[in-house]
Amino acid sequence: MKKYLLIVCLSVTCSSFLSAQQSAGEQEIIQLSKKKWQWMADKKTDSLDLLFHENAMFVHMGGSMSKKQELEVIKSGGIHYKQADIQDVSVKMVGKMAILYNRIRLTAVVGGNEVVNPFIVTEVYVSENGKWILGSLAFTRLIGQ
Repeated sequence: MKKYLLIVCLSVTCSSFLSAQQSAGEQEIIQLSKKKWQWMADKKTDSLDLLFHENAMFVHMGGSMSKKQELEVIKSGGIHYKQADIQDVSVKMVGKMAILYNRIRLTAVVGGNEVVNPFIVTEVYVSENGKWILGSLAFTRLIGQ
């Protein structure tokens, strides 16, 4: 029992330490990304329209889409991002750019069929006029996961 309590205490301490290591900017990007996944699940294209840069690109397993195409496919239900189970996240800040890496298990409905896939998702945010906007979102499917 003592060993179990020690392991739990160390896990909580390490988790708190790692969270404290994230800057305010990194935490802001992580929260914005979480909101984005929820907006995608809820098909909130008005919110997504404000978040996505006009020249944003979206890379999927079957090709790439512009902002207009991505919003239309979400609105029409061509892809319904039902649930993004975020398993790991990290952010790298580069000047006025933030690169977020998510390891997720995505449940989506594509072409009327529900699919579950493990992905590494790379999101690139840029700061314009004091506001973070998404410039790129790319899915890389993990094999054997």
